[in-house]
Amino acid sequence: MSDKSQGETGLSYADAGVDIDAGNALVKAIGPLAKATSRPGADVALGGFGGFFDLKAAGYDDPLLVAANDGVGTKLKLAIDTGRHDTVGIDLVAMCANDLVVQGAEPLFFLDYYATGKLDNHVATAVVAGIAEGCRQAGCALIGGETAEMPGMYAADDYDLAGFCVGAVDRDKVLTGDKVAPGDVLVGLASSGVHSNGFSLVRKIIERQGWTLDMPLPFDAGRTLGAALLEPTRIYVRPLLPLVKAGRIKALSHITGGGLLENLPRVLPEGARAMVDVSDLDLPPLFAMLREGGNVANAEMVRTFNCGIGMVAVVAEPDADAVIAALSEAGENAMIIGRIEAGTKGCTVTGEGWQASHDA
Repeated sequence: MSDKSQGETGLSYADAGVDIDAGNALVKAIGPLAKATSRPGADVALGGFGGFFDLKAAGYDDPLLVAANDGVGTKLKLAIDTGRHDTVGIDLVAMCANDLVVQGAEPLFFLDYYATGKLDNHVATAVVAGIAEGCRQAGCALIGGETAEMPGMYAADDYDLAGFCVGAVDRDKVLTGDKVAPGDVLVGLASSGVHSNGFSLVRKIIERQGWTLDMPLPFDAGRTLGAALLEPTRIYVRPLLPLVKAGRIKALSHITGGGLLENLPRVLPEGARAMVDVSDLDLPPLFAMLREGGNVANAEMVRTFNCGIGMVAVVAEPDADAVIAALSEAGENAMIIGRIEAGTKGCTVTGEGWQASHDA
């Protein structure tokens, strides 16, 4: 039997919508971006079947490995709709790297997964440039990744991202929250914006109000709504690691999906309750705009959005001033937002017009 019907043209992968040459060109284009993220333990070179990391060269004596993976969620739709692709890669790294530092771990290396319906090297290179910048901010090496062109699975202009980060922490420096006790202070680190959570609600509010992503902000006419929403997630690794290693921090909570209300209890022992007082905190205007646009209840705000606080450190009261000073010196806007009290494990948010509670 003939391999193909008489007169039938032989098919190629390109005929099925997958461009191998474009993929190879992308690897060459992003090679220098990855190389720029080299660090002790990783001499980055793309193109192999895997990436190596030398823990001894990174300076660890008795390390535990910590792994995290995450994505950017529907924030990607805003990047696609605005044609701005250079910041979502930072978000991708931030979501993983911030989840490592809360356990006391230093992010060591990162791998990404980029899936699309039709590979556009201009878009993909911009995305990976953002990933490389995120890795630079987090101090980790971009040692590999996967680009998947899947026509029929995604629309031509759509893409999705996933990130995988591995870190290390010496056994005696792991943050478990077991030392948290009543009387400890909650130090909040300001967020850079909405970060990477709650965007399905954000998009619903935009749809209901008939807003456009290119509209000027009512509180900042020189900036568009799209630009404000795409502000990348702040990476807190470099400011926090020295304090973790110095034993100044008892626990850390990355304020992601679930907001303050549901993330703080994740790092508390039984019998400890986080009491957050927002009386002296000004809700950033972007969050106020979203709250009003969606008529979102305050209790829903603090369990959906970070509301201006992207990370919370639990510290002993005598250390609070020194920790805040060190964070300020490192460029963070840090402030006391509450304390730990004896009670049912959970979180309570109070303040004028604010009252929300969650038991873990």
